[in-house]
Amino acid sequence: MPENKLTSHLNQNSTLTSAIHSWESYLADQGRSPNTIKAFLSDVRLLTSFLPEDTTLGKVTTKDLNRYFEWMEKERDVPCSPKTLARRITATKSLFRWLHQYGVLMVDPAEKVAQRSAISPLPTVLTPKEYEDVLLAADRHRRGTKPDARPYVLVYLLLTTGIKKSETLGITLEHLELDSPDGPRIFIKYATPANRYKERKLPLPDDWIPAYEEYIAQYKRSSPIDQSEEKLFPWSPRRLEYLLEDIGNEAGLTKHLSFDMCRWTCALNDFHAGTEPDQIRQKLGVSKIQWRELFIKLKQLAGSRE
Repeated sequence: MPENKLTSHLNQNSTLTSAIHSWESYLADQGRSPNTIKAFLSDVRLLTSFLPEDTTLGKVTTKDLNRYFEWMEKERDVPCSPKTLARRITATKSLFRWLHQYGVLMVDPAEKVAQRSAISPLPTVLTPKEYEDVLLAADRHRRGTKPDARPYVLVYLLLTTGIKKSETLGITLEHLELDSPDGPRIFIKYATPANRYKERKLPLPDDWIPAYEEYIAQYKRSSPIDQSEEKLFPWSPRRLEYLLEDIGNEAGLTKHLSFDMCRWTCALNDFHAGTEPDQIRQKLGVSKIQWRELFIKLKQLAGSRE
């Protein structure tokens, strides 16, 4: 059984509140983001208001937890959407699994609580014609009186790699391997250990390289800088969102061109091209658990386009 100083003071007679406090420190040590920790703590603290005040960890049963989620779903005054309920079940199961893993509880009462799957609405994607229209609109900026390759470099990168907004913002010039023997690649890296499983190297299309070289020449800084620090897109998230919106409008889209739309369009195009599902999962940098819902949506999107 693994040792953990954060649980050494806990036992079956400890309160749920004290366990949550220690779990907060554990999540922080694991490199979880502040927003993730805040959401998880908010989810599990609701349980303390539902159970009697004198309930200790060892007295919490599977029946208690199932009753708690039934109350949350059907009886609590504050509405609880299917997605929120699923997240709260996940957080609760995670807490009790941690307590069981480190020997505080001999039996995990949340293990047999059924996980709910909240499938959110299908994402919006580009049709093949819209895909071409977007790239043409972005490419026109390269051919204008004041050439600007930035829109094309951004849009084409998103549509062919499927990377997220946060990943895009984290790319430095050092993450590009344009002279790799296996072809040009981009390395998606994460600073926090908990997200290391998302790191991956993705191939870049050969015809993206000339646009990238134009872009670097146009936006090259006057003073030299370490490539490990120089961002590929040194602008705010909102500025890049506006850029995508502008390209979408110029392409005549009636939908809102976004990072998420580009990501899903990339995944759908790969799926239609016959790429193995697990290869798509790895390309997107998602876990096998996350992939379950994403793959359901992807198959639904593929069916709707046929």
